Amino acid sequence: MSTVESRRLVQKLWNYCDVLRDDGVSTIDYVEQLTFLLFLKMADERANRRLKPEQIVPDELSWQTLLDAEGDALEVQYRHILTGLAREDGTLGTIFRKAQNKIQDPAKLKRLIVDLIDKEEWSGTGVDVKGDAYEELLAKGAEDAKSGAGQYFTPRALTTAMVDCMLPTPDDTITDPACGTGGFLLAAFDHIQRHHGSALTPDQRRRLANGAITGTELVDGTARLAAMNMLLHGIGTPNGPSLIAVRDALGREPDQRVSLVLANPPFGRSSSIRMVGEGGKTSREEREIERADFWATTANKQLNFVQHIAALLEINGRAAVVLPDNVLFEGGAGEIIRRRLLKQYDLHTMLRLPTGIFYAGGVKANVLFFERKRAREQPWTEKLWVYDFRTNQHFTLKQNPLRREHLQDFVDCYLPGKDRSERVETERFRAFSYDELIARDKVNLDITWLKDASLEDADALLPPEVIAQEIVEDLQAALREFAAIAEALGAPTSGADNG
Repeated sequence: MSTVESRRLVQKLWNYCDVLRDDGVSTIDYVEQLTFLLFLKMADERANRRLKPEQIVPDELSWQTLLDAEGDALEVQYRHILTGLAREDGTLGTIFRKAQNKIQDPAKLKRLIVDLIDKEEWSGTGVDVKGDAYEELLAKGAEDAKSGAGQYFTPRALTTAMVDCMLPTPDDTITDPACGTGGFLLAAFDHIQRHHGSALTPDQRRRLANGAITGTELVDGTARLAAMNMLLHGIGTPNGPSLIAVRDALGREPDQRVSLVLANPPFGRSSSIRMVGEGGKTSREEREIERADFWATTANKQLNFVQHIAALLEINGRAAVVLPDNVLFEGGAGEIIRRRLLKQYDLHTMLRLPTGIFYAGGVKANVLFFERKRAREQPWTEKLWVYDFRTNQHFTLKQNPLRREHLQDFVDCYLPGKDRSERVETERFRAFSYDELIARDKVNLDITWLKDASLEDADALLPPEVIAQEIVEDLQAALREFAAIAEALGAPTSGADNG
């Protein structure tokens, strides 16, 4: 029933998006306005419930003031609420930080408030219903290519498979340093609820809801979506501390270590900030951030995220991170980082992802699975198991989207929760020893062995439209690389960054 109810809610809210689109309100802007209004409605429901009423927002900034206002006065009051709540601390401040009204027609705003939101009982709706409805709206927003929202969205099938491999527990401390709308955090929470729900102690429940699961997000608008997404799923409290930090995760050393990191850092290749690692190497950029815990100096954001995530982990902490191909083969800082990762951490598994699964075109990515270990002389990585899910695999966002069952063979080969010595090689799953990896030129981890069927058999060629799309994606990837180089050389660029 919850799925049916969730879809009804999504359809009801989504239909109105088409009306507002004619006024220039993008999909993601619409979801953002829904976030503000849903929060106010739920706060109103909590303030007026019979048992333990809870005042979250001041009366003068309440949902009732929107119901009472008409015409231009409604628009004025809505702006007043947004600016007033933006000054609050905690979850409130994160959700309303730099909030703006994007619905300029008071009549359409009134209809959204009265007909679409006020008629639903959001607090009475099950957590799974309202949470699933909101997540589905975020997914629909990600499909809106013009808004660029897709850059924050990892395919749910991939997110779920990664979580199924990592087996989060009620005692884990979980974070995502580039959390987007919070997909990984919610997937981890859902896994814990499904597999440990009936056995959770009151302390474990409180811990999971109030600080064991956190995220960091650089973009205000995305951070508010993450905070609301978590709130609707039962993580955090409306008037409690924010579980989403709004800042650049790379800007400083971690405040605390965690036992599990799940992440898909932004795909943009370069950064305007050059990180200075332990070698103390300087650069020509105006602004530098010194991170004594970093192994190498680089302006490559993905390489810096690898270093940051490595630093985030406590001893025996584990990570699963989506990273583009350049992390596997880039020289200089890339080689230094790969050597350190192989020696000081147990980089035990890599999943090579197919193209066509991300909303950002031209992305060739992998998932790296690694664990932090105590210092010792001999390398911690004994074998790197590589699963090639790219060769002879073709997906598209519309006609042939990635589904969870497509990744089941990888999860089966991974053997979640079992000793990796029990793993068995298959056609797509092979192990490479530490000595083999270190002997490769620049410790290049871009490893392939399967033959592309289309190169040997004309009948195996893809349809022309798929080939054309792959060419477009390859060109987009190349353009991003050139834009990054131009940016590094000081030339102005536009649209080069996907993250």
